[in-house]
Amino acid sequence: MSSNLDIKDGAEGEMARTNFDQIEPDNNKTKNKSDIEKPPMSLGPPSGPPPDGGLVAWLQVAAGFMIFFNTWGIINTILAGIAGARLLCRHRRRLALYAYSITDSDVFMGLAIGIASSGSSLGGVIYPIVLYKLLGEIGFPWAVRVIGFIALATFILPLAVMQVRVRAPKPRALIDWSAFVDMPFIVFTLGLLFAFIGNSVLIFYVSFYPQDSGFTDQSLSFYMVSIFNAGSVLGRIVPNALSDRIGVFNTMAPTTLLLGVTIYCMRGVLNAAGMIVLSIVTGFLSGVVVALPPVCFRVLTENKSMIGTRVGQGFAIAGLGLLIGGPSAGAILGGTQPLEWTGVWVFGGTTGVIGAFIFFIVRFMKAGFTLNIKA
Repeated sequence: MSSNLDIKDGAEGEMARTNFDQIEPDNNKTKNKSDIEKPPMSLGPPSGPPPDGGLVAWLQVAAGFMIFFNTWGIINTILAGIAGARLLCRHRRRLALYAYSITDSDVFMGLAIGIASSGSSLGGVIYPIVLYKLLGEIGFPWAVRVIGFIALATFILPLAVMQVRVRAPKPRALIDWSAFVDMPFIVFTLGLLFAFIGNSVLIFYVSFYPQDSGFTDQSLSFYMVSIFNAGSVLGRIVPNALSDRIGVFNTMAPTTLLLGVTIYCMRGVLNAAGMIVLSIVTGFLSGVVVALPPVCFRVLTENKSMIGTRVGQGFAIAGLGLLIGGPSAGAILGGTQPLEWTGVWVFGGTTGVIGAFIFFIVRFMKAGFTLNIKA
């Protein structure tokens, strides 16, 4: 009887083991199926590091240069250089927010932004000359067509090399509401608004002022746009490269202060030579106000996945300064001779100086009163 029980127990145990073996694979299958149906999603920044140097990264900078050359470069031909805000943001980590191609590195970020944004200044040098020369020879319609053909040819490079490194799993929020309680961000944006007011006064009237004052004839006055933008080419590269070493706010604050002071000096110009020199100097300093803010916004953004949103928000607010500066200066200038140029340059210089002092406040908010540190 004992042997019968042993046989029975053994059979039942074998059956139990058989049933367990049949159930266990089913559980694994169910688990695997669940994993397939619900893949993990990452909503943060991409895990792989963005290119920091090398052919791919610098090709993106070259593509950004060409895009700015043919967009804001052409606008500079007409308006002498109104700075842009959020361009092509959907190309994440590329071009208008071109710092993104190296956003996790501080090594070449400022330099890359400076090189790419200098395309608009170089376009502002070349396109006015091309347009001015062709207007008298082939007329306005064909002069514009020639500019279009130049743009078409130079757009080949960005079309060939631009690429999106990683596509976001879902569209980003249009507004980052936490930015409105981030005091360094808000204070910097306010300072940038004032700096843009002063800068826009300068770029709106750098060509008209010497002609109205009798320093230059109409031809040289027109070329003043190209001279101003030539200075801006270096102003977008050299200070940005310097900011990689000494810090963005250590660069932004003093250069904006110098910009405000040089705008004051415009009223002291007495001849064409002085106007040319001051146009180069103010163009250089103006380039800093345009090219360095994206790097500043990046430094002020702790969540790097929100850089695009933060830069767009910041420029949307600060960009109001571009709407305020020119018309306000025009109202001060008046419409009857003699025009009120003293009031125009005092207005532009004062707003620039106010912006600079606000940048100094942001610098002290981020790094304290210690001077010999990168900030």
